[in-house]
Amino acid sequence: MEPDFPAGALVAVLTAQPIDRMLDYRAPEGGCDIGALVEVPLGPRKVLGVVWGPGQGGFDPAKARSILRLHDVPPLRDEMRRFLEKVADYTLTPMFQMLRMTVRAPALEDAVRLVYRATGAVPDRMTPAREKVLQVMRDFGGLSFTLGELAGAADVTPSVIKGLVKAGAISEEVAPKDLPFQRLNPAHPGKALTDEQTAAADALRTSVRSGQYGTTLLKGVTGSGKTEVYLEAVAETLRAGRQALVLLPEIALSGEFLRRVEERFGARPAEWHSGITMTERRRVWKMIGTGDAQVVVGARSALFLPFQDLGLIVVDEEHDGSYKQGDGVLYNARDMAVLRASLNAAQVVLASATPSLETWVNADTGKYARITLDARFGVAVMPDMRPIDMRAEKLPGGRWISPTLQGAILNRMKKGEQSLLFLNRRGFAPVTLCRACGQQVACDHCDARMVEHRFQNRLVCHQCGANRPVPDACPSCGVEGKMVPVGPGVERLEEEVKAVFPEARATVLSSDLFGTARALKDRIAEIAAGGADIIIGTQIVAKGHNFPKLTLVGVIDADLGLQGSDLRAAEKTFQLMRQVAGRAGRAEAPGVALLQTYQPEHPVLRAIMSGDDEGFWQAEADQRHAAGVPPFGRMAGVIISSPDLQAAFDVGNRLARNAGPLLQVGAEVYGPAPAPIARVRGRHRVRLLVKAAKGAALQAALAQWIAIPLPPDLRLTIDIDPQSFL
Repeated sequence: MEPDFPAGALVAVLTAQPIDRMLDYRAPEGGCDIGALVEVPLGPRKVLGVVWGPGQGGFDPAKARSILRLHDVPPLRDEMRRFLEKVADYTLTPMFQMLRMTVRAPALEDAVRLVYRATGAVPDRMTPAREKVLQVMRDFGGLSFTLGELAGAADVTPSVIKGLVKAGAISEEVAPKDLPFQRLNPAHPGKALTDEQTAAADALRTSVRSGQYGTTLLKGVTGSGKTEVYLEAVAETLRAGRQALVLLPEIALSGEFLRRVEERFGARPAEWHSGITMTERRRVWKMIGTGDAQVVVGARSALFLPFQDLGLIVVDEEHDGSYKQGDGVLYNARDMAVLRASLNAAQVVLASATPSLETWVNADTGKYARITLDARFGVAVMPDMRPIDMRAEKLPGGRWISPTLQGAILNRMKKGEQSLLFLNRRGFAPVTLCRACGQQVACDHCDARMVEHRFQNRLVCHQCGANRPVPDACPSCGVEGKMVPVGPGVERLEEEVKAVFPEARATVLSSDLFGTARALKDRIAEIAAGGADIIIGTQIVAKGHNFPKLTLVGVIDADLGLQGSDLRAAEKTFQLMRQVAGRAGRAEAPGVALLQTYQPEHPVLRAIMSGDDEGFWQAEADQRHAAGVPPFGRMAGVIISSPDLQAAFDVGNRLARNAGPLLQVGAEVYGPAPAPIARVRGRHRVRLLVKAAKGAALQAALAQWIAIPLPPDLRLTIDIDPQSFL
């Protein structure tokens, strides 16, 4: 087959270097195809690039340099290149940044190397260091490591691994190239489905068999078996010979999910997230391109992998805020999944018990199909949800567990059941105050209060990560013995639990208390096996973990998320409370969710208690529609940051005064104003907000609007469809 470009032809190459245009090169001997990954000279360096099309010319042809070599990997397919272009246009991101997201796998050439795998044998002599190595191998489910990767992951010296090789517990193999993944079997028997699940699975199978684009909202109450249903869509995709991608919001804690996939298909899927080794990352990247990885379970960045034939994308817990990338390329993986599927003639399944309002509206208007699972799987029923009116509770100062909630916990302990206390505040206390001068301890680099973490005996800034020891004397006035914590965090709540329930086994689940995702995963497994009576957790406990003995959920401060001016405050509170409450009563014992609140008459809390999900979404949609805000209007956030506050405001005012391109498309500009968190890492932050009608050509107007020279130390960031207004 003839190449797209013969030897010597002028081709345009997109590199991953910060250059605002394509570069022209000569095709190498033998020619090259469009989409080919190549190595090209750039000044004195050799850099990675992709052949994007014919060269533009316009210069002396004799000066054109040649492509040095072609990488032995499949070319980026046409739909993949169009996807990158469309994401770049939508998010106003330079193409070189988009390419960086796609070619993240290192060392694409096939280098011969030694890899290490567990054999399953147990060495005659076991040491703590050897056990750490074998535990890492177990945690990663049979993946291969290089010597350096395995030693680093286990925090041991290479000699420990070599000793395990001699003992026969680990094999040392020469791997000349990356190995295909074991084939997944769609005919492997899965779990028996209920009639409701079977009907839902049949509908998804029909959509997959169509071979056309479509998006379906799979809405099901917590515990209704959504995973089993969409895995049947994955099976149908495999029968069609196509690939499937399952996106999870918390991939580092996905051990249970991966086991369920393996049970359903008889083999483990490929994984893509920050926790896998570089060797495995390269293997996954290459096998996806050749079709030798059929199913990928990954974080949001897996959306940019070069699939050979992507037929299905599942976005599990599609409402989760972690699908929005917060730095670099500012994209929402849920929305970009829909875009990618439309270019691949693929199906999308958006699964959630509490869908985002954007998804609910698209399903309500018929843009998306909708499947609803109303019943919990097996004998479990939805928890009974009730408010605790804190205005009527007699609670001493410095305490946050009401007498009503205390009695409910004691009742569960007598039955040998578990209780969960939910408080969405990490650390011991959100504010540390000096009683002598009234000063609150703030971060030196940010406009944020430092949070006390008593387990670590440190104050931590949750914006920039700066930390310092908890002071004995006030940093402001110097008086000793007057520093006091104000308000509760989960660590302070644990202190209260130990005082009120001295016989209870209490544990805190908070991401900052575990050094590795593996340690957190192990603790969750212990709790699920009954290793605690009372669980105290932040929103990490709402991420789909199954605690069979958990029958009571107590929300300490149900009003917390309703504070502030975030247009999504009501939606986020509704979703979080519903998700947390859904942890209760997943097995035979019925569950109860008690929400402590000072405003039980609030419409959001009333909707939560009544179970009127549709009524809540409709009321929220009506309010957003009247205000012309997403999903019924468009927004873009502009953040200008600089070490010099005045310089940031000068640029902001200049933009506000010259908003002609935006006004021409009917957009409104608000600001500039200090961002709610006005300083982060020593940089002052000034914010503008752009609001436009749903159909406005906003991106083109924004690109024209911001095309102004900027001081070298000033950064301007545009966030299309912002999820946060901080």
